[in-house]
Amino acid sequence: MSERPAQSEHRFPCDQCGADLRFDPAAAKLVCDHCGNTVPVNSPAPRAAVIRELDFHAALKARLPDAEIEETRVLSCTNCGAQVEFDANTHAAECPFCATPVVTDTGLHRHIKPRGALPFALDESTARKAMTDWLGRLWFAPNGLQDYARKGRKMQGIYVPYWTFDADTKSAYRGERGTVYYETRTVMRDGKRETVRVQKIRWRPVSGRVARFFDDVLVLASRSLPKRFTDALEPWDLSALEPYRPEYLAGFRAEGYSVELAQGFDEARAHMDRAIERDVKFDIGGDAQRIHALDTRVSDVTFKHILLPVWLAAYKYRGKTYRFVVNGQTGRVQGERPWSAWKIALAVVLGAIVAGIIGYLAAMNQQ
Repeated sequence: MSERPAQSEHRFPCDQCGADLRFDPAAAKLVCDHCGNTVPVNSPAPRAAVIRELDFHAALKARLPDAEIEETRVLSCTNCGAQVEFDANTHAAECPFCATPVVTDTGLHRHIKPRGALPFALDESTARKAMTDWLGRLWFAPNGLQDYARKGRKMQGIYVPYWTFDADTKSAYRGERGTVYYETRTVMRDGKRETVRVQKIRWRPVSGRVARFFDDVLVLASRSLPKRFTDALEPWDLSALEPYRPEYLAGFRAEGYSVELAQGFDEARAHMDRAIERDVKFDIGGDAQRIHALDTRVSDVTFKHILLPVWLAAYKYRGKTYRFVVNGQTGRVQGERPWSAWKIALAVVLGAIVAGIIGYLAAMNQQ
């Protein structure tokens, strides 16, 4: 591979006024907020022909073609470790993932180029409404935080990195199939004889083979957000992936991956193993199953680096950071659960009052 591949560029000047264009989710076009000019974003070829898989083992041996590698300029957050792309003139900013001020030298991040991107389908105002509606449904959430989130600064659109893996698997197993049967027994209970049915399982040895092709096993390639947040944003409609084009990132940030390819495959393999185990138990059949040995051969492993859209808000409220994420495709919301101490105290007091009234009425009825 070449020593210095070309650095990607995510800024697009308007051909009418020179201002920066941004990608508008509602119009699915590049728009200029200064003069209103719009520019279409066209995929260069049919989706299936362009978003091709890359060879996993070639990547591990650093044998990918130069065209699959790029360098982007990033700022690294010292608090959460996020690596977020910024332009070459930016040397100080606030981390969009945890609201920590970031003052650091701008560095270059060399990585595998994204093959696909899922463009934002929701604009910022729609994402903000989804977040504030979600906060409003939470009992005991501080009113001040809800108001701050509703009236505060804009949410940030971030493209979050993911890996997808394809693999062909063939597994041989040994185990046992269990068949439930019942025996009748006489037992003593409270000084009396009773007849009861006792469940038993009859086991017999089995062996066999199962095969499964895994397509697009999705693995988060970021450590900046709690995994429970991003997992809860699923499902993603990956059939809507578009071939990666820098135009989709115009006006948004993109996070560089911090989970390396080999680590990502380890997580994908754990997902595959769980699915294979379910396949084996189904193949064994019967009423119960035991697996004593399972040998899986994995072949034809391929992968893609893709970017998925997330609207993100990180608010510092009364000394604590609250983070909220919105699926930029579906509007699904997740975040840190805020609690209001006075609301909880009020609920406890009201609960005690209600309990006292009920107790008083019960006592009066007994009299």
